[in-house]
Amino acid sequence: MSILVTRPHPDNEATAEHLRARGHVVLLAPVLKFEPVPFHDESEAGYSAVIVTSANAIRAGAPQLRDLGLLELPLFAVGEHTASVAREVGFANVIVAGGDAASLRDTVMQGARDKLLKKKSTLLYLAGADLSRDLGGELGAEGYSVVTQTTYRMVPVKVFPRNVCEGFAAHGIEAVLHYSRRSARAFLDAARDEGLEISALAIPQCCLSETVAGVLRDAGASQVLVAATPDENALFDALERALRTRLA
Repeated sequence: MSILVTRPHPDNEATAEHLRARGHVVLLAPVLKFEPVPFHDESEAGYSAVIVTSANAIRAGAPQLRDLGLLELPLFAVGEHTASVAREVGFANVIVAGGDAASLRDTVMQGARDKLLKKKSTLLYLAGADLSRDLGGELGAEGYSVVTQTTYRMVPVKVFPRNVCEGFAAHGIEAVLHYSRRSARAFLDAARDEGLEISALAIPQCCLSETVAGVLRDAGASQVLVAATPDENALFDALERALRTRLA
């Protein structure tokens, strides 16, 4: 029996490695494809910090970050994975939030209280083309000036790999891991297009957050588990709970 990982490449490879280390067989079905968007910063604003809600935003903008002098700025990362990628490209001063956009907003505001930022600073938000939350607007309401630069988009992949289709057909997949609301929707669309919706929704759906879980519940999934906190270790814990329940 296999665990299906819907996370996009390249992060799905690290997830698969961690799952295999836990003794699981893994199938990969990246239901979103990463595409960089040309990044041209024509703003003359003097930025005080960079904020990011995804590692992909850093990967896409990496070639320009050094040229623009942005690596010298503090970077507020949504979670530890994003922070790790930021450090890899050269950011030295990385402040890590609790794993979601709300905690990132609060961490930026705490940064002002801790004197890491001046109040009413100008922030550069490196973002994806589809935003699930108006983080710039929320920080703007707190007095910050936020310049949002779109650096990437995630494009739905409309078909599953053949081994995944065969896995569903043979009832060889025992749970699915979901990392974002958009990827959950893309998973559902692909399952419908492949004629596998019933099989795909009949097994546990393990979700990184309640927002992600809502997409699966609305589609009719009855076994939806949510990570206690929005990080991968907690998602793996939810997976183990799901598998113990199926064996009970």
